[in-house]
Amino acid sequence: MALAALARRIFGSPSDRHVKRFQGKVDAINALEPEFAKMSDDALRGMTAEFRSRLEKGAKLDELIVPAFAAVREASKRVLGMRHFDVQLIGGMVLNDRSIAEMRTGEGKTLVATLAVYLNALTGEGVHVVTVNDYLARRDAAWMGQIYNFLGMSYGIIVHGLTDPERKAAYAADITYGTNNEFGFDYLRDNMKYTRAQMVQRGHAYAIVDEVDSILIDEARTPLIISGPSEDRSDLYVKIDELMAILDEGDFEIDEKQRSATFTDAGIEKLEERLAADGLLKSASMYDVENVALVHHANSALRAHKMFRKDKDYIVRDDEVVIIDEFSGRMMPGRRYSEGLHQALEAKEHVKIQPENQTLASITFQNYFRLYKKLAGMTGTASTEAEEFADIYKLDVVTIPTNLPVARKDDEDAIYRTAAEKFDAIADLIKQCQERGQPVLVGTTSIEKSEMLAELLRKKNVGSMNVLNARHHEQEAFIVADAGLPGAITIATNMAGRGTDIQLGGNLEMRIEKETAGLEGEAREAKIADIKKTIAEDKAKALAAGGLMVIGTERHESRRIDNQLRGRSGRQGDPGHSAFFLSLQDDLMRIFPVESMDSMLGKLGLEQGESITHPWVTKAIERAQGKVEARNFDIRKNILKYDDVMNDQRKVIFEQRLEMMDAEDVSETVVDMRHDLVETLVAKAIPPRSYPEQWNTEQLEAAAKTYLNLDVPVKAWAEEEGIDAETVTERLIEAADAAAAAKEAQTLQAFEAAGTPNPTVMRQVEKTILLQSIDGLWREHLVTLDHLSKVVGWRGIAQRDPLNEYKQEAYELFQALLTNMRELVTTQLSHVVLQPRPVAPPAPDFSRIRETHIDPLTGENDADGGDTIADSLGAVGSDPSLRPVDPKLLVGVSRNAPCPCGSGKKFKHCHGAF
Repeated sequence: MALAALARRIFGSPSDRHVKRFQGKVDAINALEPEFAKMSDDALRGMTAEFRSRLEKGAKLDELIVPAFAAVREASKRVLGMRHFDVQLIGGMVLNDRSIAEMRTGEGKTLVATLAVYLNALTGEGVHVVTVNDYLARRDAAWMGQIYNFLGMSYGIIVHGLTDPERKAAYAADITYGTNNEFGFDYLRDNMKYTRAQMVQRGHAYAIVDEVDSILIDEARTPLIISGPSEDRSDLYVKIDELMAILDEGDFEIDEKQRSATFTDAGIEKLEERLAADGLLKSASMYDVENVALVHHANSALRAHKMFRKDKDYIVRDDEVVIIDEFSGRMMPGRRYSEGLHQALEAKEHVKIQPENQTLASITFQNYFRLYKKLAGMTGTASTEAEEFADIYKLDVVTIPTNLPVARKDDEDAIYRTAAEKFDAIADLIKQCQERGQPVLVGTTSIEKSEMLAELLRKKNVGSMNVLNARHHEQEAFIVADAGLPGAITIATNMAGRGTDIQLGGNLEMRIEKETAGLEGEAREAKIADIKKTIAEDKAKALAAGGLMVIGTERHESRRIDNQLRGRSGRQGDPGHSAFFLSLQDDLMRIFPVESMDSMLGKLGLEQGESITHPWVTKAIERAQGKVEARNFDIRKNILKYDDVMNDQRKVIFEQRLEMMDAEDVSETVVDMRHDLVETLVAKAIPPRSYPEQWNTEQLEAAAKTYLNLDVPVKAWAEEEGIDAETVTERLIEAADAAAAAKEAQTLQAFEAAGTPNPTVMRQVEKTILLQSIDGLWREHLVTLDHLSKVVGWRGIAQRDPLNEYKQEAYELFQALLTNMRELVTTQLSHVVLQPRPVAPPAPDFSRIRETHIDPLTGENDADGGDTIADSLGAVGSDPSLRPVDPKLLVGVSRNAPCPCGSGKKFKHCHGAF
């Protein structure tokens, strides 16, 4: 450790070296400033066309950094009155360099992004700026959009509730602002559509993710899920919920670290007795196959009652259970927990139970953002997770120096024996701060604790306060804006992602927006002057009182969340103060105890209300947090390995789906499917080197009728002299092709006779059936893989690697999916009967779908396989002759290219065969 510290002192940290590398370009931009300042508005705007012309002539994007950044800086000065600091120029270069810019709160990340956004938008491929909520997307787009419009670029906004034409227009702009959820859901919805014209996104060239640690770490492996309603089982949820009242402490076990609840043997016996008495148990044991749904419902009800608390994890409002986001403390109306948990909570709270949903499409944020050719991010706290960013996303974290030195004083943690003593001490400190006019920001971990502290302050006769949590979402931005007023007390569940600066004396822009509505001309100017004067006076008072006081009521599992709260104080060189108060009853100290802490406090003989404060204690707690972070990283990394298997298959399906969608004519693919299916059916009925009397002619005749809609005399063929399997195959293929040609001819004649000639009608039908078959089978495949991932871990008991087992079975399931697709497409086309009327491309019905984003630890939602026909014949399996191949190699392969497995066949006749 000492050697590492010495090396950093001599050579500087990696971030220091990055910053020095960019200093030369900063000097060059500063040198251009006088030249750009002399330009007219039209001349400055014309630079965009000049830059694009240079790119078309072969210039590299990095060659334009200096003049492009100079143009953005000058445009910002003219339209916003804001000049980019030198450190902000460095931040823009870091974002362009595929890295994460770690900048302290108040250093102007929103303005920094404009530099890299403008530069990369010059390519015309589109730039996505990703924020954590709709409010920030609208605010930042409208604010920074003034710069883009001045420079002749267009911008769009993607928020919840837009129509597809509105979304398409927003994505067609040079720059698109939106939330992480909306970008991900649009990608999934696009891959459920049937024509390119219906799709809204136009690619994934470059993205800047704001609050990158929140999106790519806190919500790292949480899938975005699009689902549709399934059958209603509300009565069963109510009956299972009633059984929770009979459980005693010994009937279940709680693991708070894993956030899981399980029944003991005694609990299972008790449930089985009651379920049998109520006529719900279909066999002797709950865990028999017939009762798998009961186990699912019982586990959900147990978690709902024992792991989820009202007013902490959710609230009840307007006869609905509304989720509380664990990381931000916000309400998530319209968003639901998955896997029946939300229905169990509704039964627990006796509100109307909504039906469960079936997964239609899904992707994790990790795999969505890795679609981008170029990715960058910005946040105030990323260095503690630098290893994960590098390992998963190949992103370096670069700490950008502050524009002015940080003047905030950070106290060591104060540890109390009990939570009551801790909150008493916090209340006393808040009262002292208010008496001297010092603004106070208090960070809590739940709504429950926010309300409890507020009530305690009222009992101590502390003056007015603002409580910022999920109950007050609408006023959130304005409450934060007022948190820097002298003597203001703001209690917040979590400051992560709030997006609004806490400025001493008040936020000028937000006060102008709020207080000058409806005013014009001199009246508005006079009001603005008055606001500026008031803010200056209030800022002087707040500075005299010591600046913003930040109080943490306990430590979070992640050091980043604590740093986000602490970083609210001391912006732009202002003085400030931060302190964290802990007790041995806090969740972190209780679930992940710091060794010997309790015994040490006992030996010190602390009296009621006394605390211990020492650098060693603070470091010990941070070490405990580091262990928790490492454990959570390992969990996320392991789960990503499983998700990558499905992601590789998703890429193959989505890419081949797009290829089918773009093709004018998919008849060749349909014919290949039909021929492959005939060969497979013949192989099942006619074993190799068998005699005709050994053939299963009845099975083959039935299969030909089922799949091909053909009546063929296979039994008579078998009696012919010299007949073999190859001849039978040829005859079946010939008959199937002839039937398909006859059907097409009859259809064309019918359309002509009806006065609606359509020579491409069969091509349209083939494409529609092909795409709909892919979608249906892919949905079933997702469910199967989800179930497999939950049970494959048990194979570790047999000394088999669960990951390898999962990869092998997922590969076999994927091959079976392709086989089932051949069956389904051929069967539908053989039996379809078309009526003479216009055939329009189908459009997916999104009116009944639900969008879900599940929390990685709690399962909370923070975003608004059956047998085939062939199974009865002995199930046509995947082709055993195919060589095993890594699915990664199948991504992006043209259907006419050689197959990557090395067989020598074309991809469409080998691993790309449907």
